[in-house]
Amino acid sequence: MNLTIENILLIGSLLLLVSIFAGKTSYKFGVPTLLLFLAIGMLAGSDGIGGIRFDDPKIAQFIGIVSLNFILFSGGLDTNWTAVKPILWEGVALSTLGVLLTATSLGTFVWLVTDFTIYESLLLGSIVSSTDAAAVFSILRSKSLALKTNLRPTLEMESGSNDPMAYVLTIAFLTLVINQDQSFLSIIPMFLQQMILGGILGFAFGVLSKYIINKIKLDFEGLYPVLVIALMFITFSATNFVGGNGFLAIYICAVYLGNQDLIHKKTIFKMFDGLAWLMQIVLFLTLGLLVFPSQIIPYMGIGLLISVFLIVVARPIGVFISLMFFKMKLRRRFYISWVGLRGAVPIVFATYPLLAGIDKANMIFNIVFFISVTSILIQGTTLSIVAKWLNVGLPEEAKKLNPTDLLLAENPKAEMKEFLITSECYAVNMKIVELGFPKNAIIAMIKRGDSYIIPNGITKIEAQDTLIVLADRPLIFDDVHKTLSTQKT
Repeated sequence: MNLTIENILLIGSLLLLVSIFAGKTSYKFGVPTLLLFLAIGMLAGSDGIGGIRFDDPKIAQFIGIVSLNFILFSGGLDTNWTAVKPILWEGVALSTLGVLLTATSLGTFVWLVTDFTIYESLLLGSIVSSTDAAAVFSILRSKSLALKTNLRPTLEMESGSNDPMAYVLTIAFLTLVINQDQSFLSIIPMFLQQMILGGILGFAFGVLSKYIINKIKLDFEGLYPVLVIALMFITFSATNFVGGNGFLAIYICAVYLGNQDLIHKKTIFKMFDGLAWLMQIVLFLTLGLLVFPSQIIPYMGIGLLISVFLIVVARPIGVFISLMFFKMKLRRRFYISWVGLRGAVPIVFATYPLLAGIDKANMIFNIVFFISVTSILIQGTTLSIVAKWLNVGLPEEAKKLNPTDLLLAENPKAEMKEFLITSECYAVNMKIVELGFPKNAIIAMIKRGDSYIIPNGITKIEAQDTLIVLADRPLIFDDVHKTLSTQKT
């Protein structure tokens, strides 16, 4: 069956519906949802029962890049800077040096056991050098597994920020494969340019985006998420246009925005959470359709060998060396090594050699797909078991008292208190977004005279208002009191 304008919506919606139900049931068995999405795409493809013929790497790459924009941006918005700050340098080391070491050690192994050239081998190693955050935490949530100390933020920081490094390495080694006369040193200026410009422009666009979101006055609340989507794509495309790393830029931009006071912040967050899930499903289904299972079979042997080396040797090398200067228990290092799932991102990166038309592009794509699937099957289904074995998971009693997990619950702000605003208060005639309100508290409602107002970021505080404030613990109310009752100067 060929996809046409007439049937694409029907087929797409049915695949989406099946994927959602399959993802729901997969939690019971601890199977990563992305594996189900890939399997559904493969079953619907030309080698499966659906018979849908889709063989266009260019369209798949476009869908992949758009999807990764939403997934990385949503991950950045959800990154709590307070939780990440103590482990910032560990995360940076894992997402840069760790990725480089994983790519080079795996590439060297591939060069030794196959007929690939050294640059082709390093290209393959670079493509599979980054981890998949969505796969990791979907399994952790399905098993209700909380992790000790700063282990979860470390994994979150690494998974959210290591894709840009893998992308730069992939483009760099692809360039060397195409241009055999260039030396390895020739890619260093491009690497530095990509990372430096990506970091600087990501922060700059974050500051600019905050200003635009809070200053522009839109008539409808639903337009604010649309505005943020436009700013996200501008950040990515403008950074790429000047030679920077767009993936790094949108992640940094999103981390900055996620930890600032924004108008309609809750609406923006909910919208991006839903869009990120939609894009994950669309991405995995597309990649599943792109794969021909019959073409993977000849590479299963070498693919399994490379995958085992990646899990047992290359990933631990990257983790242990990059973390050697940090104080961390050995069992935590082992667990970080095990949480090295390869998901859809390497498969998207594997489309670049296909479009470049290099000799072994098809072989690389099929091996990468096999590595991703085996990584999910081997590591993805054993994350909770290994966590308990290494004693890095919290017991049931501790989970309930963990403030990080409490903040992630559906209704975490369980404490309530009322504050009367006098005419001498600092907050009078100020918008809520301008108050610098404590991060772990919200103004849930304003009592003004005999009426109650549900506020948003642009709501102005008036004298004699009574603010009904929710916080996750009573001590936060001291900071709220200081913010609201500071006398005018």
